[in-house]
Amino acid sequence: MLTHRRWQSLDRADLGWLRAKHHFVVSADGNPTHTALGPLVVWNDDEIAAGGGFPIHGHRDMEIITYVRQGVLGHWDTLGSEGMIRAGDVQVMSAGTGIRHAEVNRGEVPLKLYQIWLQPRETGGKPRWDTKPFPKSDRSGRFVVLASGSADDEGALPIRADARVLGAMLKTGEDVRYELPPTRQAYLVVASGRIEVNGEPVGPLDGVAITKVAAAQISALEDSELVMVDAGPFPFS
Repeated sequence: MLTHRRWQSLDRADLGWLRAKHHFVVSADGNPTHTALGPLVVWNDDEIAAGGGFPIHGHRDMEIITYVRQGVLGHWDTLGSEGMIRAGDVQVMSAGTGIRHAEVNRGEVPLKLYQIWLQPRETGGKPRWDTKPFPKSDRSGRFVVLASGSADDEGALPIRADARVLGAMLKTGEDVRYELPPTRQAYLVVASGRIEVNGEPVGPLDGVAITKVAAAQISALEDSELVMVDAGPFPFS
């Protein structure tokens, strides 16, 4: 089953310095059909103006993955971690028992990023933060695991959720197949380009929930950048 969440149908917020679209409902007056998908509860498409950002604030018991699409994100937190996360980089933060942080646009162009929230496997735990570059050339024609709750996914940033976050870069005409066992479900977003998923056309910035299918057959109609969360109980096989 495919449930297409078109860009135009997503809830939105505009604070001047922040323009956001929400793939999942985040308030009582939001789109009631855009419900959580297993542990995946938030997927925000944020655009932050130059000089803008989130002042220091706190999180608890949430796995937060940030995928930077354009610009430079500056991060600071109460663990003493600091980082400059650039396009192509991924940041993970396990909030655990509690962490406070600030994030700002350190570049001269609008900062565009996806922020993905996953419910942890267990509450509590020591807070932690990490970041890593993932060159787009390494994702050419295939999905690469960027962050994962499985220690078997070598090279991925570790998270404490029953999920993995993946990225792929497809050239026009390329195909990729992603297997989904019965216990698993996925949410796929087209960061750029146009694709088909099991024959369903999906446009730029659209999302699609993929459930109760054995596999997602993805074909690129244009050069495309894809980000996907594969979620559900372990094991993955």
